[in-house]
Amino acid sequence: MELVDTAIIGAGPAGSAAAELLARNGHSVALIDKATFPRDKFCGDGLTTLALRLLDEMGFDPRGVASWTPVDGATIRSPQGRQIDVPLPDSGGVYAAIVRRTDLDAALVDFAIDAGAYGHFGRAVTGLDVADDGVVVAMGDHTIRAHAIIAADGMWSPTRKLLGLQTPDYRGEWHAFRQYFTDVAPAAATKLWVWFEPDLLPGYMWSFPVGHGRANVGFGILRGGDVTTQDMKTLWPDLLGRPHIREVLGDSCVPEAPHRAWPIPARIDEATLTGPRTLFVGDAAAACDVLTGEGIGQALLTGRRAAQALIDSSGDFDLAAQRYERAVRSELVADHKLAKGLSRMLSSPKVAELSLRAVGSGDWTRRNFGRWMFEDYPRALIATPRRWKRGMFSGPGAYEN
Repeated sequence: MELVDTAIIGAGPAGSAAAELLARNGHSVALIDKATFPRDKFCGDGLTTLALRLLDEMGFDPRGVASWTPVDGATIRSPQGRQIDVPLPDSGGVYAAIVRRTDLDAALVDFAIDAGAYGHFGRAVTGLDVADDGVVVAMGDHTIRAHAIIAADGMWSPTRKLLGLQTPDYRGEWHAFRQYFTDVAPAAATKLWVWFEPDLLPGYMWSFPVGHGRANVGFGILRGGDVTTQDMKTLWPDLLGRPHIREVLGDSCVPEAPHRAWPIPARIDEATLTGPRTLFVGDAAAACDVLTGEGIGQALLTGRRAAQALIDSSGDFDLAAQRYERAVRSELVADHKLAKGLSRMLSSPKVAELSLRAVGSGDWTRRNFGRWMFEDYPRALIATPRRWKRGMFSGPGAYEN
């Protein structure tokens, strides 16, 4: 039987970020995933300022990762067709980038292994045996005994199921649809686009450049709206054929691979964050942004907070669980509640149009909306005085040096 301090189930950004921090602080770590890397993860591939700053804090430099594509802002189209250019600061550092998850996740796994984590890939967890002083993780005929588990195994978390903590019939708050295209027009190859189509609200459609004339193109819907998940496949050709979208993508673009769809969990205010000897992070904690569906920054944040709670608690798991829950509630819940309210408002085409007209009314509003949209600072920062500090609205981007 293999003995470790922490077993991390799931080697996406949340799991790898947790593994790296624990390993660099002298903890023995088993990083487990049923997949082998590189592997694809259905995603928009966007890195917000939050995600980039966390990667920078980790000492991970994605600038050498294939498909790394910084962006300096976004072009947004309102429900009535008003086009708004939203810039990001040019004062130093990177505030937003696109990188394919196939590339990013494999690089993060290597980063965690280089820090000292032990990799167990291509092996699914088949059982958990929890005791007062630890937990035994079974992967077929191989077993690992750990003091604690960090469950970073996604929305359908097998760990949560094995512990009997799953929510029956849960399907997530969002559902997204994505397809890669090659030979896109220069507009799509170099710029980030967001279309607030009236029939998708409060969802939206996007085109994100991923380098070499390629783009990640997709759309997301909030469950419970007029567009159902069953409608998405038939709606996709219609969206791609709309003149203003076709103009950006170009007539010569071709699909690189079939489209993919996936659910997005976004209810951090209701999620169970801890279980017996277990801390849930990333999608397993339903930590995605309910306004945009973004989840990489939240995955990195929860993974690192879970690891830090274990480091600071010196083997006291109950104390670690308390510290982790407190950190997540403090850093994410207020922002989630604000985003949830805004999402409800944006379901109205009229409200969405008026809001975007206000965004485009001047240089100051465009610039500051860009910083807010790309999570340069917490969404509800202005409403949470405990987080106020000097320069809170004007921080530099990541990788400034």
